[in-house]
Amino acid sequence: MTDLKAVLFDMDGTLLDSEKLWDVAMHELAAELGGVMTPQTRHAIIGASGPDALATIFSALELDPNERALADATAWMNARVTELFALGIPWRPGAQALLAAVRDSGLRTALVTNTERELAEQALNTLGREHFHVTVCGDEVPRGKPRPDPYLRAAELLGIAPEHCLAVEDSPTGAAAAEAAGAVVLVVPCEVPVPTGPRRVHRESLDGLGEDDLMSVWRSVQP
Repeated sequence: MTDLKAVLFDMDGTLLDSEKLWDVAMHELAAELGGVMTPQTRHAIIGASGPDALATIFSALELDPNERALADATAWMNARVTELFALGIPWRPGAQALLAAVRDSGLRTALVTNTERELAEQALNTLGREHFHVTVCGDEVPRGKPRPDPYLRAAELLGIAPEHCLAVEDSPTGAAAAEAAGAVVLVVPCEVPVPTGPRRVHRESLDGLGEDDLMSVWRSVQP
């Protein structure tokens, strides 16, 4: 049986209940662009990287995704999310205690997020940088989730093969990225359902989970 050596945490919707803040910004951005954010479009961009999210929004609103328009939209969205994050970012149930338990266990840890570094640094003021040996953001890899690049980079920085990693995710996008990288995935859905998969274990909440529970999840998908 392969040993579990590291836990890789997603951020938005997994550790922090920040998807609701992104929801505010996305709806306001759609209005700023002269349109309306439909539930279908919002669900499609949950967990997406900034460029992928904007591409989906521009397509849904039938707007020209020219370089200037995308840059302006990115700047507007980042400024608005910065404002919202500054008001305080709530934790997801059980996330704070689980982070502390995993770090105390001696397992290596990483934060792996599609959010850009500038905003992730702001969120880390809430999360606590001491909980992570490495952090990887969406603007630091060639391709964001659902591609495996962010998780592969985190494993590389930790010096641990992805096969020895357990990822904790809340979205279809994130689960697909972690699974494609070769990690086992603990899925705790937040805003939208996440499909099942051979290397995915679903739980309703992180509340009450500790190191032993993560080990149990890990063992349940080992050959």
